[in-house]
Amino acid sequence: MKKNFVLILCLCTSLCFGQTATSSQNKLAQKSYVQANKYIGDKAYNLAVTELKKAVAEDSQFTAAYQQLGDLYRRLGDYPNAVLSYRKVIEINPEFYVHTYFGLGESELNTGDYANALIHFRKYATSPGLSDESKIKTAKYIADCNFSLLAIKTPVSFKPINMGSGINSPQDEYLPVITADEKKIIFTRKASNNEDFYTSVKNQDKWLLAKSLSANINTFEFNEGAQCITPDGNYLFFTGCNRPDGLGRCDIYISKWEGSEWSRPFNIGAPINTGGWESQPSISADGRTLYFVSTRPGGKGGYDLWKSDLLPEGSWSVPVNLGPDINTPYDEHSPFIHPDDQTLYFSSNGWPGLGSKDLFVSRRANAGDPKASWEKPQNLGYPINTFGEESGLSINSMGNLAFFASDKQGGAGGFDIYSFEMPEKLRPKPVTYVKGIVFDQTTKKPLEAKIQIINLKSGGFAFDDITDPVAGEFLATITSGNSFALNVSKPGYLFYSHNFTPDQKQALQPYLIEVPLEKLEIGGMVVLNNIFFETNKFDLLPESRTELGQLITFLKENPGVSIEIAGHTDNVGDDNSNQLLSESRAKTVYDYLVLNKIPAAKLSFKGYGESKPLNDNSSDGNRKINRRTEFKIIKK
Repeated sequence: MKKNFVLILCLCTSLCFGQTATSSQNKLAQKSYVQANKYIGDKAYNLAVTELKKAVAEDSQFTAAYQQLGDLYRRLGDYPNAVLSYRKVIEINPEFYVHTYFGLGESELNTGDYANALIHFRKYATSPGLSDESKIKTAKYIADCNFSLLAIKTPVSFKPINMGSGINSPQDEYLPVITADEKKIIFTRKASNNEDFYTSVKNQDKWLLAKSLSANINTFEFNEGAQCITPDGNYLFFTGCNRPDGLGRCDIYISKWEGSEWSRPFNIGAPINTGGWESQPSISADGRTLYFVSTRPGGKGGYDLWKSDLLPEGSWSVPVNLGPDINTPYDEHSPFIHPDDQTLYFSSNGWPGLGSKDLFVSRRANAGDPKASWEKPQNLGYPINTFGEESGLSINSMGNLAFFASDKQGGAGGFDIYSFEMPEKLRPKPVTYVKGIVFDQTTKKPLEAKIQIINLKSGGFAFDDITDPVAGEFLATITSGNSFALNVSKPGYLFYSHNFTPDQKQALQPYLIEVPLEKLEIGGMVVLNNIFFETNKFDLLPESRTELGQLITFLKENPGVSIEIAGHTDNVGDDNSNQLLSESRAKTVYDYLVLNKIPAAKLSFKGYGESKPLNDNSSDGNRKINRRTEFKIIKK
């Protein structure tokens, strides 16, 4: 719902105020007033303001001219002058026009004068004959005032820090997004009324001078903006408006980092884009859910938040409205889904707030369930939110640092980008990341390889992509409190297995790993780090299915390969028991593979007990490493 200005054009002045109220005995004042009405009819509002200022200069008691000035100032967003004009109307004649109190209240609300705004809204609410729409809007504004007065009494911590000359310039910079390792930032810069993307990288603790993102993306003839990036920085989703390949006024586009340059962007197409307006994308950490803003039919208000899921065949599902838990009859904008996939930040002028648009946070009612409903949004509070417009917030993966743009902090010029420490109660769940490089074990040359990180409990992918084709690097976020399997594979090589189980403390530190891939040769060995058994038993745990599936795929893709499955234990217990346990576990894996149609002739199994430890057995951590299942290539 666009902001509902009760704009009094007074073209039929005798109906609005009464014949005498809209006239002035001063001929010059009356002439300017009549000319102002003509300008209003032509929507030349600034010229109308000039004429009305002449009118009140000639006749300081010209009530209707002050009323029109207030309405026009409010229409133009000049709320301080609107307040002055409306107060002059009431000073001259408190009963002149009932809607003066609504206009004054709205102008005071948008200048942060909540106490007086509340008085005037309450007076207006008692007026007879109000429409249902006016009653609803007034009740909403009264709720805003009550909330604001309380919020100011209970401020949250907010100490914004300018991100420096590497990023900010005399131009406007806004809409910052940052990679999970906080080494790269992409933002929008507006120069000569043209919006383009810029990027900066961090060298130690300093952001280097920002550069234009890419000639493949930035254009002279179109604006590019309202972007998001995947946590690894390899996929850019952004808004492009009025482009030749667009389906509507504004569409969502995608570009991919291809090792040394960004690809030419392509329109994401239907059903996400329509003939209407789609903008402000935010992609989930796994790249499988896209949140965005749209004016399409079926929403709750004017601008609503929607989401679409990536389907197995690579297309996007029909978008779903986030519903009344998020959307209101007014406007919602700038969604940001945190990498924890449980915490959504957005801006709204529909939920109780301090003025124009405020920033809010909502969390999934059932943490960990990607289909769970959203809890009632929480206002981020004062002074993060003010009577102005706040939007475009993004949060680092750790959840402790927020990034936003402001023109109120005295920066380099216009809008600058700032960071601030997010108050504890407003933070998302901490998320860490795995950052690695894949290379050939012998030549050390970086490799383009498939990376899969799977949540062992849900079986869902936290990450499913390939490494950077030039550098062999990858980066993926993982949440604390879950166990994840990492599988790295490339044709002609043995696959690589790793396990991550970050707890709340470990979430504070990333996993930085090197992945040497071994050529597929006889004697090559892989430790299956994601095969799990019941303690002191040989029953497979359900979490083992992911790794076993990877092994089955490997054997089917390499039909000439035969393997030995080996079981190992630590040194706890007697030798005979450990030997028997290791052999039974190896056979359990053998039986699972045969059950899944791997020819028994390609398989053998053997238990080694505690005879081949990888580490000494001096600690729980070392003993855990020694308890393992491996396979070895015996024929290719």
